Amino acid sequence: MATKTNGAADSPTDRLRIVFMGTPEFAVPSLSALAEAFDVTLVLTRPDAVRGRGKRLVPSPVKERALELGIPVLEAKRIREDEIAAIRAAAPDAICVAAYGAILPDAVLEDRVARLGCVNVHGSLLPRWRGAAPIQRAILAGDERIGISIMRMAHDLDAGPWCRQAWVEAGDKGADELMGELARLGADELVEALRELDAGTAVWHEQDEAFVTYADKIEKSEMRLAPTDSADANLRRVRAATDAAPARAQVSGHGLRVVSARLGKEGIPAGTVLVQRGTVTLGCADGSLDLVCVKPDGKRAMDAKAWGAGLRGEPVWGVA
Repeated sequence: MATKTNGAADSPTDRLRIVFMGTPEFAVPSLSALAEAFDVTLVLTRPDAVRGRGKRLVPSPVKERALELGIPVLEAKRIREDEIAAIRAAAPDAICVAAYGAILPDAVLEDRVARLGCVNVHGSLLPRWRGAAPIQRAILAGDERIGISIMRMAHDLDAGPWCRQAWVEAGDKGADELMGELARLGADELVEALRELDAGTAVWHEQDEAFVTYADKIEKSEMRLAPTDSADANLRRVRAATDAAPARAQVSGHGLRVVSARLGKEGIPAGTVLVQRGTVTLGCADGSLDLVCVKPDGKRAMDAKAWGAGLRGEPVWGVA
């Protein structure tokens, strides 16, 4: 269940003119919610990118959704004079950003470009986890609550004040599931924030610099499971994993991605592998990890039970 601060605005608002900036799937619910509640006059997103084995150009999820909604789209890696001119021409009441993927120049952040300013859906409970990978960093750190903040964009990275926050309990959810939940939560909070801004009832909270932490981009090397680490630390890697930075291990010389796992009940030496009653267990420095779903290199994802049936001898595991 989601929990939030600040109540929703009670009074209706006129349909605001919005310029939206976003790129990945995380931003799509915000675009959809804005288009339903207001008039989105322009969408900016990063250009089509080469993806997949076919090496073909694929539009961003935000571009695809904007075209479905019939909203003009401007593709740009960086916001320069032409893009700034297009934003001004769209005459927005507010500029809304969700994971655009580029630094916005001060010229866009100035209040005179949009009377309600520029607000951002950020995937953390600021001031904790400013930066590129807040949700994954929160999982890796073992945060019990993971949330979003609707913040006013500022020159420094994620340093602006916030007016609304909401969160969910992390539980045993993985990064993809949490990103989906928080994307929908952020969309709802963004709409309510705009209504409060328009009504003049938004309350801004400055971030306490004493509690700032940074969420640097996740490196693939950080996601390698290791028998010298605790089972809990390895499990957090599995839960924080994405396609761009998967959780990997090596078992008996064969590399694989660990798609899902759970804490094990067996106490076995670190670096050993126990295949018993259809369960594949990895011994860690403190505790053990039961594999649930794996993706061996060059193969499709499969149930760990089926994969473990093919292990022979006394398998061992280590860093991939």
